[in-house]
This record gives sequence, structure tokens and C-alpha cells, in this order.
Amino acid sequence: MRGKMREKVLIFLIVSILSAYLIGCSNVSVLKNQDDGTTINTVEEQDSTPTTVDEVKENDNINPTNSTEPFVGRMALDSETENFFYGTWKVEKLLGFANSYNDASEYPTGQKIINDEIVINKDSFSSKGLKNYSDYQYELKNPIYEITIICYNEDDFYRNFKMDLPDINTNDEIKAIQVSDSSTGFGIPVGFLVVNNDSLILELEATCFELKRVTD
Repeated sequence: MRGKMREKVLIFLIVSILSAYLIGCSNVSVLKNQDDGTTINTVEEQDSTPTTVDEVKENDNINPTNSTEPFVGRMALDSETENFFYGTWKVEKLLGFANSYNDASEYPTGQKIINDEIVINKDSFSSKGLKNYSDYQYELKNPIYEITIICYNEDDFYRNFKMDLPDINTNDEIKAIQVSDSSTGFGIPVGFLVVNNDSLILELEATCFELKRVTD
């Protein structure tokens, strides 16, 4: 009788050791029931399928790689932006509208300013070339140019401006530039978006136009 008892105990110990070993090799997460204080062990299966190079590339194309928080405030133009921004620019084409716009935006064609010109220099600014709209015509000496927002990807640009523009891509850097009259300190209703210091967008009301450089 005692021999059978020892045999049962031995079998029980072997089974217990094997069970502990198998549980230790699994990825076990412990969940605690907050109502009765009991503990429940659940085994999570791990996916052993390796990630392919194509999947990595696909993810890179979907998710912005530049996740820097947007800048919102006021700062002077940096030298690289100055070198790109200054010059004479011609209105090339309509790009689109913000989600909310008013009658002045002239949806869906936009304001009649195609081929009109704007002159942006360090010590002078002129939008007199927007000849059909006196409200947008300014001639300023020693204008104040300030960066008011910098977005480092397409998603942040949309969150801040509520615009979906074809010229804005996933990881673009977009700087919003405000022009102000130095004699009054007030901004004018003619704004600009600099994209990667490579392309320039004119913003009137909630309407955006692509600009093309005429002269440096």
C-alpha cells in the first residue's frame, strides 16, 4: 500500500514539474479580477511570422517619419528661408480651399489672380500686382516677416490649417509666414506657406494658390 502511495506522489510531482516548465516557456500575462481579488493566468500566442522588407517600406510610406511637435508662436525668418522667400513671384494656379471658406474665397474657382505678381524683398513688399482686389493690395517699406507656425508633416498641417492641398506630402516641413506693416504692427490679409524651402503657396482668405518664381 505504501509503495503505491509513493508511486502516486512521484507521478504527481513529475506532472507538476512538467506543467511548471511548460507554463514558464509560454508568454503568460496575469490579469487580476478587481471584484473578487482572484488571479487569472492567460497564455498569449506569439506570431512567429517575420516582417518582410516590403511591409516595412509600406509602413514608412503611411506613417510620418518626422514626428516633431509643431511650432506655434512668432519667430524671425532663418537665413535659408529668407534666401528662398525673397524675389518676384507669379500666381501660377489654384491649389484648393480650407474646409471652411467665405464668399471672398470665390469658391470653386478662387479669386481672379492667375498670372498676377507679388514682390517680396527684405526692405519692401508689394502686392499691388493683385490688380482685381484692392483689399489685398499693399505696398510696405521695411515689412515685418514672421514665421507663425511650423508643421513637420502633412497630418499636423491639416490639424492646424484644415486644408488638404496636393502640394503637401507626408513628411514635408511647412512654414506659415505672416507679413506685417512695421509702422502699425498689424498683419495684412496676404499670407504665405513655405514648403521645404522649395515651393511657395499664397494664402488669401481660405484659398491657396501655387506661386512660381519670376526673379530672385
